[in-house]
Amino acid sequence: MNHQQRVEAFIELGKVLGSVASAAEGTDWDDAIRKAGHHNAWFTDENVRLALRGLSRMLAAEKLHKWLAAYGDIADSPEPKTVGIIMAGNIPLVGFHDMMTVLITGHRAMIRTSSQDELLPRKLVETLVSIEPAFADCIEFSEGRMTGFTHIIATGSSNSSRYFEYYFSRYPSIIRGNRNSVAVITGQETEDELLALGKDVFRFFGLGCRNVSKLFVQRNVDIVALLRHFEGWEHIGGHHKYHNNYDYHKAIFLVEKMKHLDTGFLLVRQEQALACPVSVLHYEMFDALDEVKSKLLRDADAIQCVVASEGTGIANAVPFGKSQEPEAWDYADGVDTVEFLLEREATTA
Repeated sequence: MNHQQRVEAFIELGKVLGSVASAAEGTDWDDAIRKAGHHNAWFTDENVRLALRGLSRMLAAEKLHKWLAAYGDIADSPEPKTVGIIMAGNIPLVGFHDMMTVLITGHRAMIRTSSQDELLPRKLVETLVSIEPAFADCIEFSEGRMTGFTHIIATGSSNSSRYFEYYFSRYPSIIRGNRNSVAVITGQETEDELLALGKDVFRFFGLGCRNVSKLFVQRNVDIVALLRHFEGWEHIGGHHKYHNNYDYHKAIFLVEKMKHLDTGFLLVRQEQALACPVSVLHYEMFDALDEVKSKLLRDADAIQCVVASEGTGIANAVPFGKSQEPEAWDYADGVDTVEFLLEREATTA
């Protein structure tokens, strides 16, 4: 394959995934989606298809060409790298972008799936290979100890990232740990923006690093009135794992007499921390926008994205409702994976 053939294969993959996502049944993905939900109850049919729709949008021809145009001509490497990819499993197919970047730049992918998301990556690779059989020689799934790689891209928790940094210290690597996303509410948002915020908070049950886990709320905003915009998400409380989290943390808050707000399916606490458990949302009041901007800058290494209105002037702010719709150029942790693969020298494992 040359570079153009690889790009065209991913464009076609996007079309296939879009068709799968929009079809309630009757595709060869049905069994994989069903089994993924049995294996991991967070992977509901709705959430898997939501992930597939997101990948389909990302793989639209004009978007892929725009993404890759920033790098000029990507020449085929005479000695392709073998890149070990350790995938996370917090939301469906969260490791896709790393795999795509490795393959589309002409390298080989050695994939270690998460125990929480084993089936969907394999089904996606099966689909990609059916579109372009030459990819079969460029992808392998690692079951045991990973060997033979030249580079590493590993995503996990903050604890596992420390292990990855130690274990893979000899190799060019991208190591990612936990991050969280935040939203800034000034009181100038439109009704549609505040309604869209629910997507940022509740999609994928709030398990993604791009899900909003904390609100920065200007002091003149009525927090109770703000939370009423989440009423359309009440159904999320019917999911048994989400509801168990809600009951558990509500019991803790009540026993410990921790001040909180309760919507009936979401517990909201005034709290400095960015991270919060499933079914809990943190918020912090502020007086001046510059105060928030300083905090965002200070905690930049812990924040994946910031949801805010354009009028706030916050750099690279994501529109309300769009945090879980990243583009190909929205790199996790802000680390450009294409540049990493094009420029780093290899050390063989």
